Amino acid sequence: MNQSKYPTLLIALSLLLTSYAVQAKTKNKTQYNNKQIRISFLSRTPEQIGAFYEGRGFSKAMVNKLKQQCFITVGIHNKSRQVIWLDLANWTFTNSEGEFKRATRAHWKAVWQKMAIPLAHQSTFRWTLLPEKLDFRANEHEGGNIILPFLNKPFTLQAHFKTKTDKSGKAFSIQINNLKCAR
Repeated sequence: MNQSKYPTLLIALSLLLTSYAVQAKTKNKTQYNNKQIRISFLSRTPEQIGAFYEGRGFSKAMVNKLKQQCFITVGIHNKSRQVIWLDLANWTFTNSEGEFKRATRAHWKAVWQKMAIPLAHQSTFRWTLLPEKLDFRANEHEGGNIILPFLNKPFTLQAHFKTKTDKSGKAFSIQINNLKCAR
């Protein structure tokens, strides 16, 4: 083979691999979009979770505990001109076996305290979570992780939102089917 073809071959191969990586990376992403709100859900693999928290100096015990969970990174954009209220207490998760619960900030605080995790790591961990409650202003974006028990089955999210500053506006609900935990 002619040596001048090697750079072209390497470029083609790297483009192919990059394209494959982008497809693999986005296959766990689900989006919901209406005139009021856009929400994306990106399921993270245990390897991604491990690498992220290991890179921040978390202990092996802490990382192993987190890798057993189902992490979904949620991005929310308020597309409306009014306040939309996020309240994770109004999010219900179900699968073929019934309803199951999301692990709350309070749950994780108790876990980390029992494990005697340094406060700096507890704070960093909390920073990565989706807020429990938040008033989204017009055109505001916010994101973070929700943590669920790891499931081998698809599940559904039913989320309810109130509107207006005083929560007196017309409420709305969304349903996202076929969400999955990445492996």
